[in-house]
Amino acid sequence: MKNQFFRSILGDVDSEQMGFTYSHEHIVIEDSYPTAAHPEFLLNDGEKITTELSEFYALGGRTVVDTMPANCGRNPLKLADVSRNSGVQIIAPTGIHLEIYYPANHWRYTYTEDQLTDLFVADIEDGIDQFDYAAPIVKRTEHKAGLIKLATGDETFTPHQEKIFRAVVNAHLATGAPILTHTNFGRHALEQAKLFAKLGAKLDHVVLSHVDRAKDVDYNRAVLDVGVSVEYDSAFRWKKDEPNHTLKLIESLIRDYPDQITMGMDMAKNSYWKSYGGSPGLSYLIETIPGFMQEKDLDEFVQNIFTKTPERLFSFFK
Repeated sequence: MKNQFFRSILGDVDSEQMGFTYSHEHIVIEDSYPTAAHPEFLLNDGEKITTELSEFYALGGRTVVDTMPANCGRNPLKLADVSRNSGVQIIAPTGIHLEIYYPANHWRYTYTEDQLTDLFVADIEDGIDQFDYAAPIVKRTEHKAGLIKLATGDETFTPHQEKIFRAVVNAHLATGAPILTHTNFGRHALEQAKLFAKLGAKLDHVVLSHVDRAKDVDYNRAVLDVGVSVEYDSAFRWKKDEPNHTLKLIESLIRDYPDQITMGMDMAKNSYWKSYGGSPGLSYLIETIPGFMQEKDLDEFVQNIFTKTPERLFSFFK
């Protein structure tokens, strides 16, 4: 093993083996708090998931980053199975999602900063709980988390969210694991970036998701200027009668920030999966973005977006 590695659900892998990567996905979501309110989030059919991942692999895809964190529908055993069966490497997260995906009396609100830090570190170093902290006992598996996630909503950061930020950065610095975040339509992405800088996070291992939903080029530029990376995943979401803001942002920014932009699909709804009878399917980006980049004379940056930048971002820095 070389010094640079990423942590897949099946173990540590040399970073050079990451290959063509989607940087924000939802691969397995079991029946859980999120699916109780959003049944369209249920993604737990191993055969269908394997079919979709296998098509991605056949087209040249090699790695996907799963983004459902602690007590939010994770199933490390199923993630490992679909990874083995498809050949696609999967990076699994620890961390905490938006408040709306947990009940009001959830332990996230009562755990201290140190307790949250210890939980995240245990997921990374000891193994993800087989029951995803949904049972009264913890049975850690051999499958370890390879990144830490947090999420903020539309409101100004609350003291509770600031506690999550501190715990995430604590675990990040203690383990060397990268950080990935959720922003609501790009809102507060700049505030996230500045807070990570203030807390001493390694900004070249921090990626903020959904920032293309903010649309504005100058706002995205301000976020990137802090030193974090951004992940765009709405290329297929814009309505036919409006501009594709994701593609416009890439065209406007990739030359100035060639090493800070990544892409994914964020297909949390089963209606997006071809194997579930939906569309556009996981293959969408790999089938469309290289052609768009070539058309705009930007094809030299395809490898940056899907290989070089994820390789740096999702590698452990310790």
